[in-house]
Amino acid sequence: MKPGAGTKIARILIYFLCIVLTVLSVLPFIIMFVNSTRSTPQIQQNALSFRPSDYLMDNYRHMMGYVEVPVLDARGNEIPSDQRLYNAHGEPVLDANGEYVFRPLMQYERIIERAFNPYVGFKNSLLISIGVTILALYFSSLTAYANVAYQWRFKNALFAFILFVMMIPTQVTVIGYFQFVFRMGGTNAYWPLILPAIASPTLVFFMRQYMIASLPLDLVEAARIDGAKEFSTFNRIVLPLLKPAVATQAIFVFVGSWNNLFLPSILLTSNEKRTMPVMVQLLRGDIYDTVLGAQYLGLAMTILPLFVVYFIFSKYIIAGVAIGGVKDE
Repeated sequence: MKPGAGTKIARILIYFLCIVLTVLSVLPFIIMFVNSTRSTPQIQQNALSFRPSDYLMDNYRHMMGYVEVPVLDARGNEIPSDQRLYNAHGEPVLDANGEYVFRPLMQYERIIERAFNPYVGFKNSLLISIGVTILALYFSSLTAYANVAYQWRFKNALFAFILFVMMIPTQVTVIGYFQFVFRMGGTNAYWPLILPAIASPTLVFFMRQYMIASLPLDLVEAARIDGAKEFSTFNRIVLPLLKPAVATQAIFVFVGSWNNLFLPSILLTSNEKRTMPVMVQLLRGDIYDTVLGAQYLGLAMTILPLFVVYFIFSKYIIAGVAIGGVKDE
C-alpha cells in the first residue's frame, strides 16, 4: 500500500524537525571550535562566526602559560628585530635621528604559576570519572537488583528512603561532608570524590524501574535452581541483560563526574591534583589575562573525552532500543 499525501507531508515535517534539532545541537560545538582559533577582538566583534582564524597557536601558548619577553644582549639591552614599529595610525615610528624604530626580538617563556597543563588535568579527570562511573553503575545496579529480585519486609521502606534522599540538594550536605573529609585527612585526595559514588539514589531509581520492566525473574530463579550463587547470578546473568540501561547511565554519570566543578575546586588544592574543568576555570581568573580564544580552546579540549565516551556506548543504547522495539510473537 502506497503512503498517501498526508503521510508524505508528515514524514517531510518530521525529517525537517530532526534536521533543525541536529543543527541546533551541533552549532554550539562548531562555534566553540571555531572561536578557539580566533583572537579576543574577533570574538568580541562577532562571536557567531564559522570562519576559522590563525590565532590557534597564540591561544595555545597563552593557555599553557607562555608569554612573550624581549631577547636581551649581554649588557641587558633589547635586541631589535627586522620588524618596524608602527603607531595607532599605521605610520612608522621614528627615533630622534629620524630613523625607523624596530620591534624588539621576542621569545616565549613559560610562567609556572600560570601553567595550564591539560595532560595532568586529563589524567586526574579520567581517574576520578572512571572510578565514579564503575562504582556508581555496579553498586546502584546491585542495590536495584536486591530491591526487585527479593521479597523482604522493608523493601518498600528502603525504596521510599531512596526517593527521599534524591530530594536533598547537594549544597545542603557539602559543608558537613567537607568537615568530615577534613577530619579524615582526605583533602587534596581522590577518594572523597570517588567513594561517594557507591550511593547514587538517582541511578538506583532508574535501574530499579528498568529491571521491573525488562528483567525476567524466571532466569534468576532458574539460575538459583541450577546452584548459581547470588553474586554469580547478578554478574553473569543480570548485568548482561542490563547493557542498554548501563550504557545510557554510564554516559550521564561520566559526563556529570567529568564536568563536576564544585567539589573538586573545594577538595583539590594542589596543581598536580586539579581536574580539567578546574584548570579551565583558572583561565578566567585573575592569574590569566582575559583571552577568550584560550578559554574556548580549553573548553574544546575538555569535551573531547565526552565525545569518545558517547561514541563507545551509543551502540549499546541503539541496540537496546532496537531490541525493545521488536514485538514478540
